[in-house]
Amino acid sequence: MEAREPALRRSASEDVADAIREFMLSSGLAPGDRLGREEDLAHRFGVSRPTLREALRLLSSAHLIRASKGPGGGIFVAATTEQGLGMSVADMVASMLSADSIDIDELIETRLLLEVPLAGLAAQRATEADVAVLRDILAEAGDVAQGATFRGMDTRLHSTIAAIAGNRLALAFTEWIGAVLQPPLHEIVEPAVVDSVVVEQHGDIVRAIGRGDPTAAERAMREHLVYLKDVVGAVRREAP
Repeated sequence: MEAREPALRRSASEDVADAIREFMLSSGLAPGDRLGREEDLAHRFGVSRPTLREALRLLSSAHLIRASKGPGGGIFVAATTEQGLGMSVADMVASMLSADSIDIDELIETRLLLEVPLAGLAAQRATEADVAVLRDILAEAGDVAQGATFRGMDTRLHSTIAAIAGNRLALAFTEWIGAVLQPPLHEIVEPAVVDSVVVEQHGDIVRAIGRGDPTAAERAMREHLVYLKDVVGAVRREAP
């Protein structure tokens, strides 16, 4: 039999970071809530101050906590676990994009894998209030010219659809779309994309969600993202 490689041993600080994360979840702590001072946490989790500080550093790098000094200071919750996960994934995707280890085409393909089924879930789960919010965003987008305002509404519409889908883990995995992909994507397609086409495609998605038609919502989202992918390809082919 082949020898099995030993599992990597976890450090004490990693175990403490996990314990603090589980405590935050089980206690229902929200961003802004106070965890306590360093000495309080070291006593609560039965570890030395150096071990605790390393655990806090790990949690801070995961965007989950922040430290504040002075009167009333201490360790505070910075984000929920889902929010922290989303920001961490966005950081990694940004690093990959910056290092050219992934490109825009692959990111758009990943959007297709994520956003198409999320549109279908949104159509199944959207309330009347949810649909009203989507229609308001759509109305704003139709009233403005292409530019920063339009791009912001585009990002907001997609993120709202992902939120309406109601899957928190999937929502976390889409954080990078608005934070990392949308800015360079809009910069590439802006000279060639037809604003009215994008607005109409968004309208098709929202109307399908409003009707509670998951098949039509998925089809409309797929057509929209494939259109953007095709525009990126056309711009690159025409570039000197």
